[in-house]
Amino acid sequence: MKLNLLLTEHSFIFACMNPQIFDKLKLLAEAAKFDVSCASSGTTRSNAQKGIGSAAGWGVCHSFTEDGRCVSLLKIMLTNYCIYDCGYCANRRSNDIPRTTFSVSEIIELTIEFYRRNYIEGLFLSSGIVRNADYTMERMARVAKDLRTIHRYNGYIHLKTIPGASRELIGEAGLYADRLSCNVELPSEQSLKFIAPDKDYQSIYRPMHYIQQGFLESKEEKKKFRQAPRFAPAGQSTQMIIGASPDDDNRILHLANAMYQRPAMRRVYYSGYIPVNTYDNRLPALTAPPLVRENRLYQADWLMRFYHFKVDEIVNEGHPNLDLDIDPKLAWALRNPQFFPVDVNTADYEMILRVPGIGTKSAQLIVASRRYGNLSSEHLRKMGIVMKRAKYFITCRELPLFTVQEVKPERIRELLTLPAKKKKDAEGLMLNF
Repeated sequence: MKLNLLLTEHSFIFACMNPQIFDKLKLLAEAAKFDVSCASSGTTRSNAQKGIGSAAGWGVCHSFTEDGRCVSLLKIMLTNYCIYDCGYCANRRSNDIPRTTFSVSEIIELTIEFYRRNYIEGLFLSSGIVRNADYTMERMARVAKDLRTIHRYNGYIHLKTIPGASRELIGEAGLYADRLSCNVELPSEQSLKFIAPDKDYQSIYRPMHYIQQGFLESKEEKKKFRQAPRFAPAGQSTQMIIGASPDDDNRILHLANAMYQRPAMRRVYYSGYIPVNTYDNRLPALTAPPLVRENRLYQADWLMRFYHFKVDEIVNEGHPNLDLDIDPKLAWALRNPQFFPVDVNTADYEMILRVPGIGTKSAQLIVASRRYGNLSSEHLRKMGIVMKRAKYFITCRELPLFTVQEVKPERIRELLTLPAKKKKDAEGLMLNF
């Protein structure tokens, strides 16, 4: 984590400035690591006259933007005190851990000082819940407001909204933050009530609805008045914890798909459950977070958002969980061999997108390049297509040796999951045959 490196390299600065703030920073930066619902912003706020910072073309939090840049933010919690006792949370009320709280002025000072030293490109602020939802949300909104209005800070701000917070406070937060997030936490309300009995879907979805309303109202206002304030211009995001409950991938992806239908929703994040409370018998006995499953869910999410896949094509009642051995696009192709092989010289863009080993940029390049002549396998390799997968599902200028029609899908799956040496030997046997 970049913040850990930053603390190691520059701790002497903050220790000299204020040892108490430095100690708080170590605790509350560590406490914030479990919230992954933050990524590149997509907002375009430029630097105002006599202000500091800029969010133009930049993202946040150790994430990769569309052009490949890795960006970072100061990711901290306002406090790790919490009145809730959620089973999956390291900061739950019943845990005996060191507790501390930042004041509003301390967070502002840290953000400005880190930014001036070019250590960060934005702020992601989360929090435990103290006293009640509105008390906590009011302090978080004040951080964003004071940064914008008093310190003229124009960098990126992402605020975690508090379940149960009032519409007025959500509205104020949205006027000063670039992005707001409210975490669903678990894929079903039944699981949420079992593992986090203090929470319910109503308290979570109400702030999400307020964000959506504010976002839509702001768009309408901008059509009428050019100088109308923008509300959370980078939209909202949410997070689901994977593996803490028995919910299958079918449930998870259908919920994610429904959220993407909301106008302001930009990203759904999937966080593999980290077993921090091993003594809680409501939680599965995991030794490590389910990272492979988490990765497969992100791949499936990508298929829904950029590859024109419907959620029922990826998971359904017959296939409720993603295959952990192969990616969901390849799994769909092997379940539907009747659509292949695809002739890359004549097929439409949408069908080329469904070929395993071909991404969105490669598909666009194929469609653009074939106008000037038929494409060969060598052309495809130069475009960056992963031929070790794609070759079973396409035809081009040369006649293919083997496609999914000649080789059974089960055999292709076996070949693609074999170690490299065994795979080479197996393909040699096929050629001899």
